[in-house]
Amino acid sequence: MKTLYPEILPYHTFFLETGGKHAVYVEQSGNPDGIPVIFLHGGPCSGTKPDHRRFFNPQLYRIILFDQRGCGLSLPFGELENNTTQDLIDDMERIRNQLAINQWLVFGGSWGGALALLYAQQHKDKVMGLILRAVFLARQQDLDWFAKEGASRIYPAQWQRLIESIPEQSRDSLVSGLWQVLWGKDEVAQRRAAKEWMAWGGQVSLGNGYQSNLKSGPITEKMIKQVRMELHYAKHHYFIQENQILDNCGCLAEIPTVIIHGRYDLVCPMESGFSLYKTLPKAEYIILPNAGHVAQGEEMVDALVAATDRFAEQ
Repeated sequence: MKTLYPEILPYHTFFLETGGKHAVYVEQSGNPDGIPVIFLHGGPCSGTKPDHRRFFNPQLYRIILFDQRGCGLSLPFGELENNTTQDLIDDMERIRNQLAINQWLVFGGSWGGALALLYAQQHKDKVMGLILRAVFLARQQDLDWFAKEGASRIYPAQWQRLIESIPEQSRDSLVSGLWQVLWGKDEVAQRRAAKEWMAWGGQVSLGNGYQSNLKSGPITEKMIKQVRMELHYAKHHYFIQENQILDNCGCLAEIPTVIIHGRYDLVCPMESGFSLYKTLPKAEYIILPNAGHVAQGEEMVDALVAATDRFAEQ
């Protein structure tokens, strides 16, 4: 059973200039002469964490993490202007060029996996491999599962609290209703809606492991900005065409790809991983019978670390 590699610190950090108001946090750790790998965090809106370095053997990998625009340590936090999927793809290319990397392994989960596929479709000659966890395809049906009909039937009580956080006349479209509240003038309503959206995400992603930590403290302005960013991407259909990812996967057929999906993933159900595998039949497709959505737990960590180890060996 593989486990995370020991904790390490970056040997290099910097803020990437983007030509606009965004400054993107980038770090490197591991072996400066190792296999370049870029880690794409989920969200949109979360950010990288120190444990994300630990999926990779630090003696073999040059580990590159970055916080997407408005996320984590990137500045300004929560900024939505010039914050689209294409902007993130362009930032990845800026990072690659600034670090003088010819090709790299691209590793991403959930939203990060969608971004990995979209980047590879534009820059396939720069991608030596893909490791994708918890496949998210950014289709309308994927958003509907999470924010309309789907997970709501599994956690109806939590869903009811979320729905009741927006005006009754707006409840036919949760995303639009939340948008109206979060950009409205009622600060109490903003905080209630943000709290319930974050609680919903925690419940669906963690399942039985979910423990609400939002009751003990206030909802901060930072939390509201995080929720706004998620809604910013969701309301704009992730700034891509419907089914764009699957429609353009044919060009990726020769890129070594590993798809890892938990059977009990209720954020990104198994159908997404299977649909991607059908378009990339040469990919290695790994179903984890007991895992859920997050990159935690023995089964998931074992699969992810084993995938990076195998890639390094090959």
